[in-house]
Amino acid sequence: MQRFQQVCEQLKAEPKVWAITGVAGFIGSNLLEALLKLNQKVIGLDNFATGHQHNLDEVKGLVSEQQWQQFRFVEGDIRDQATCQEFLSGADFVLHQAALGSVPRSINDPITTNEVNISGYLNMLQAAKEQQVSAFVYAASSSTYGDHPDLPKVEDKIGNPLSPYAVTKYVNELYSSVFQRTYNFPSIGLRYFNVFGPRQDPNGAYAAVIPKWTSALIDEEQVFINGDGETSRDFCFIDNVVQMNILAATAGLESSEVFNVALNDQTSLTQLYDLLCENLSKYGVVRSAKPEYRDFRAGDVRHSRADISKAEQLLGYAPEFTIGQGLAIAMPWYIEQSKAN
Repeated sequence: MQRFQQVCEQLKAEPKVWAITGVAGFIGSNLLEALLKLNQKVIGLDNFATGHQHNLDEVKGLVSEQQWQQFRFVEGDIRDQATCQEFLSGADFVLHQAALGSVPRSINDPITTNEVNISGYLNMLQAAKEQQVSAFVYAASSSTYGDHPDLPKVEDKIGNPLSPYAVTKYVNELYSSVFQRTYNFPSIGLRYFNVFGPRQDPNGAYAAVIPKWTSALIDEEQVFINGDGETSRDFCFIDNVVQMNILAATAGLESSEVFNVALNDQTSLTQLYDLLCENLSKYGVVRSAKPEYRDFRAGDVRHSRADISKAEQLLGYAPEFTIGQGLAIAMPWYIEQSKAN
């Protein structure tokens, strides 16, 4: 945490202008909260396709009035090049989080996923180059590893993509590399591994597993596990992701790079279910019903775990929260949301 703390202190002394796409989403709104608390100036873009106004409202309630005044919101779509150009005017750092996530969504609608994740990304990358921003950091994905069997996952060893979504995130990395070689404009991709935390939407067909299962457990609904329960993931708490974005943006790297963002840890789906039940029991939510196992989901990888040594060495990344610590922090938020709904 030493380098991250140093960077935060420097930012407080010399505030910068940060541009966040997907600012009303789960990761984007957490980045917004962290940067405003560091007294930074932030401009945010969202079209509310998957983001929510209530995420922005929640951030407003968590920062001071003076800090909130440092935020300017733009409603717009990254698929519009003119919007991207205007949005990035005057920005020092870009944190590009806008995308259509979800492997199943991409299988059901590959066209829209391609338009947003590739064409929209290219619009942002081109605008960032033309506006001469100091750093362009974008949300990459662990799905890029595809069918490569090695564990832990190392950045320079990938396999064949297993879904349209994985293809789009890999193309982002290819464009990043080409823009450095062709235009001398480097950028940094962060391969997220199963991020979770407050403001992650538990609703909808494409909800991530932790908020979806937590909501089902609270509401006494059936929890379904795809496969035999031994499928494993490297779950990463949102605060670790915030740390990585800030470190990457301020690192001053002169080449395009990709970094894993996770813990170098593995939790099976069955273990995750038990962890959720354990955390909920502390709040009086006790479930005796067992999860129901069903077929494996198309496009899913079997196991995932990240090697984070590259991020540790080049960026000073030091993940502060384990999955257990993250769940303990996030659980009151999930319970409060359940009461509100």
